[in-house]
Amino acid sequence: MTPSVKTHESKSVTILGSTGSVGCSTLDLISRNPEAYDIVALTANRNVAKLAEQAIKFKAKNAVIADESCYQDLKNALSGTDVKVSAGQQALDEVAHLSSDWVMASIVGAAGLRPTLSAIRRGATVALANKECLVCAGDLMMQEVRDHKATLLPVDSEHNAIFQVFDFDQPETVDCITLTASGGPFINSSMEEMRHVTPAQAVAHPNWDMGAKISVDSATMMNKGLEMIEAYHLFPVRQDQIEIIVHPQSVIHSMVTYVDGSVLAQLGSPDMRIPISYTLAWPERIATPAKKLNLVELKRLDFLEPDLVRFPALRIVREAMETGGTAPTILNAANEEAVYAFLDNRLGFLDIARVVEETLNRLQTAPLTCLRMLHDSDAEARAVAQQIIGRL
Repeated sequence: MTPSVKTHESKSVTILGSTGSVGCSTLDLISRNPEAYDIVALTANRNVAKLAEQAIKFKAKNAVIADESCYQDLKNALSGTDVKVSAGQQALDEVAHLSSDWVMASIVGAAGLRPTLSAIRRGATVALANKECLVCAGDLMMQEVRDHKATLLPVDSEHNAIFQVFDFDQPETVDCITLTASGGPFINSSMEEMRHVTPAQAVAHPNWDMGAKISVDSATMMNKGLEMIEAYHLFPVRQDQIEIIVHPQSVIHSMVTYVDGSVLAQLGSPDMRIPISYTLAWPERIATPAKKLNLVELKRLDFLEPDLVRFPALRIVREAMETGGTAPTILNAANEEAVYAFLDNRLGFLDIARVVEETLNRLQTAPLTCLRMLHDSDAEARAVAQQIIGRL
């Protein structure tokens, strides 16, 4: 008798933000077993050359460039191929709504909200790498997930770690969750030293290979604050059950403490391909090229309390989370404007948190009841943040 051979159909994939760090890492994993995946769509903001290269290599059915002025360049780059080319916000939303088994939502910033919601509204399995979606519109977005029976899988290493060890069947047995932070490149720097930090220094993360915006957020520790808001929406815990601890080696990615005193943690090398692979294969697992963790070689793991004086972003974010409503939306918008001003050499490193806090103090907050209110609050916060940046 001939034994039966188990076959698997290829998994159809859409990557929103394929030319960024997470998108490229996702395609790296796919390239190691290309027959297992069918690329429905790849998208980028303005990187025409990279998007065209990816679309050709991975035989994507669709390629979308968000910046409409880049449409003709992308069209020319993909002439003679079967790739359908489109551009603009509406095209992003439409391609996210196309049928696919798995969607990587890795567009950076608030710009990722609309296409991510478009995927959620068709009940997709969404691997969420864009933290701003939950920061800006957490309650609204999670309601959409429930209404459309979508599946949300966290890609951030911290939330992915918690997802792997959290007992969703008995959430009442959880005492607290602990997000670990590397502390960034300035964990041992004085305030005076940080006053003179350059963009090049801020994006040079000691452990992780990330894009410029998220690297600056890590350097200010705003990133960890945003992850705190994310965790509140992703997991059934109270705000006061979310803790942050500095762990410079970035080996323990997060921990869950249970009422019996047990602490479950997920460990691994600081390589984003590990959490990405977890969501790509979920509920199974696949091999990755990430370096295997060698604890003997590592020898020690260090932990520190976060310094709220040198890194005030953590305090500012917790206050915004407690306020709720439009406060996190305002915070996120102001932070994005401040970070890009810093990267453009128009703002000092320590002034990033100052711009965010002053924007929050200037604007009134209200309960967030709809996406229109979110867009209005986002726009108003950006305008105010720019005024403050212009004055500093």
